[in-house]
Amino acid sequence: MKLLPSLSRLLRPPGPRPPSGLLAATALELAVLAGHLAAYPFGLTPERRTAPRPPVRPTSSGAEGPDHAGAAPPGAAALPVAPTVAPPVVLLHGFIDNRSVFVVLRRALTRHGHRHLEALNYSPLTRDVRTAAELLGRHVEDVCERTGHSRVDIVGHSLGGLIARYYVQRLGGDRRVRTLVTLGTPHGGTAVAPGAGVHPIVRQMRGGSSVIEELRAPAPGCRTRFVSFWSELDQLMVPVATACVDHPDLDAVNVRVTGIGHLALPVHPTVAAAIRDALEAPEAGEDTSTPAASSTGTTSAA
Repeated sequence: MKLLPSLSRLLRPPGPRPPSGLLAATALELAVLAGHLAAYPFGLTPERRTAPRPPVRPTSSGAEGPDHAGAAPPGAAALPVAPTVAPPVVLLHGFIDNRSVFVVLRRALTRHGHRHLEALNYSPLTRDVRTAAELLGRHVEDVCERTGHSRVDIVGHSLGGLIARYYVQRLGGDRRVRTLVTLGTPHGGTAVAPGAGVHPIVRQMRGGSSVIEELRAPAPGCRTRFVSFWSELDQLMVPVATACVDHPDLDAVNVRVTGIGHLALPVHPTVAAAIRDALEAPEAGEDTSTPAASSTGTTSAA
């Protein structure tokens, strides 16, 4: 089984967790919840969309520099960028949440060279995963137009990961999404879904829903690689393995996280390090001494 680069240093042998592990994870969940409630109001408004950077052109001296004269005018598509530049990263939150959940992860990615990150807010009143996936698709197209990139990476927490997967797998988003990282996402449907009898989009997260069944359909030739992080102490994923991608047509790696719960997945530093590894892993066919993961597997990280 192949692993993502640098994940081997995060491995821990599998085994039963002591009761103290659950207590510590619960305490951490409460602390994360308190911090997130404090930050929540700051994420209600959509973030500013940055203008594309000037394209890099060779100067008369042979060095590369910004070509201000050749920059695309407002409204025009940006010029393609060099393939060595990391693609934009789109962050997608979970149910009744907003972009503030990614404050810690965003800082971690920015410190390690990810220059263009955008978080998309979708309304908590959204009633259908398909509708949210269409919104995501329009946002991805806008990001590509503004940045000059042809593909993006996506990190989705909980429901956000399910929306992103639907976009990739059912709406042709695999042509735009290079890597999809999901955190505590009910890929197989969860038996525990708060408000399942009230909100339609939450009912779609239950096992056997029409959305879950659509995602089980064949997906030959899907070009997106999947990295799904699942926690053994995630109380919202029942069973916990439902947060794993299990599909014969998909290039997927499932990363087992130990010692933390659902809310801590987007903010835990070890998970952030593993997400960076996933986003920096080379695509199949790239010239590299460390091949990317290309088969479904499970490992421990945290």
